[in-house]
Amino acid sequence: MTVHMACDQFAATQQVRTRKRDAGAMAYFSGCAAEASVARDYVARGLTLLDTRWRGQSGEIDLIFEDAGELVFVEVKKARSFDAAADRLSAAQARRIHMAALEYLEFAPNGQMSEMRFDLALCNQAGEVEIREGAFSHF
Repeated sequence: MTVHMACDQFAATQQVRTRKRDAGAMAYFSGCAAEASVARDYVARGLTLLDTRWRGQSGEIDLIFEDAGELVFVEVKKARSFDAAADRLSAAQARRIHMAALEYLEFAPNGQMSEMRFDLALCNQAGEVEIREGAFSHF
């Protein structure tokens, strides 16, 4: 391989890395915006925001609210449509969120006896929010 070919290959690799990094940053900020929209929606409904992006050993919970003594664990998904966003929650991810919630209960006043539900909050391409209460409470 000539030096010129090696330089071309290096430049191409750097362009791919830059595109991936930019796409990752875009996805991160898009997710943050969706979470902020969802949080505003819940607060407007009268819930109290307790935590954002809470991380336990089992995984991360996007948003945690309190609703008249009930803990509400919320997973936020964003896509072109509400249905496409809902399809992004896998069973494995729902199980991880449940496990993380059990860790969170260690710090809750009622511990394992806390009332709770697991909501799926969806954001579509237009920035609209749809809340599916108890969408994955059954795991």
